[in-house]
Amino acid sequence: MEYRKLGDTDLELSAITYGAFAIGGTMWGGNEKKDSIEAIHASLDHGISTLDTAPFYGFGLSEELIGEALKGKQRDKVQILNKFGLVWDGSNQGKGEHFFDMEENGKPVSIYKYASKENIIKEVEESLKRLNTDYIDLLQQHWPDSTTPISETMEAMETLIQQGKIRAAAVSNYSLDQLKEATQTFTPASNQVYYSMLNREIEKELVPYTINNKIGIIVYSPMERGLLSGKYFLQEKLKSTDHRNGYFSQFDLEKVKTLLANISPIAEEKNVSLAQLVLRWTTMQKGITVVLAGARNAEQAISNAAAMSFDLDTAELELIQSELDKI
Repeated sequence: MEYRKLGDTDLELSAITYGAFAIGGTMWGGNEKKDSIEAIHASLDHGISTLDTAPFYGFGLSEELIGEALKGKQRDKVQILNKFGLVWDGSNQGKGEHFFDMEENGKPVSIYKYASKENIIKEVEESLKRLNTDYIDLLQQHWPDSTTPISETMEAMETLIQQGKIRAAAVSNYSLDQLKEATQTFTPASNQVYYSMLNREIEKELVPYTINNKIGIIVYSPMERGLLSGKYFLQEKLKSTDHRNGYFSQFDLEKVKTLLANISPIAEEKNVSLAQLVLRWTTMQKGITVVLAGARNAEQAISNAAAMSFDLDTAELELIQSELDKI
């Protein structure tokens, strides 16, 4: 495994970071607790020292699973990346920006973006209890909240650093303009953003800015929620409650299928899976600090970690680029 410094902080994160969205179950059709715990343990055992979660993932369940999985582990050997700012239980008393509505266990739930100082402090205290820890390594604003000044959010996170409750503060899903505004108050350690072979928009302006300002980039959805693994072209069935049934429809699936077929010889030559090839390619892109990869069980976690066990040479990277240019 390779470990990388995050922005201008003293945090050293594993290049492949465990993404804990799926184990929370929300929007993913559920997951077995035993499998989730084993996935976390397998990640740690194979060099993935960094875990990324959020209160929204399973409405606290993902955090609780991480807290349980880390019992008996050396806390200073693990980096917990957490978030705040998605409120679902009505405790925001109608404040914040309405995001979307969904169902959980057959009941309607409204999700709000809410990043006031008061809410941040509240969420962090709740997260610390669920995670069974007394500090969070990196706290990230999950989504921008148009009803709260960015300066207020940045000031609150800076206060939490001073209190020792978090080691570093960051943002997620910020546009370039929002990131620039944030730095007027406090420079975030990183910006967690959507990036994959099929969506490289951040390369144009965001990545150059973060490089020049020593801000890290944490990437989510590098596998496009499993699409780039290729297995869904083998008629694998998704549960009816799995959000990916609709998510995959945004892509030209025939072009994606052709892309994977044309780069698969590289994977075969290296005796790795398509998923591992895609993950490794993502870690090698300019300005990318770490890449999130979810795993529902130990086998998937071990496979993700192994994505760092090989390299891609210039010719291989150029071949992949030529195929991506056709998308």
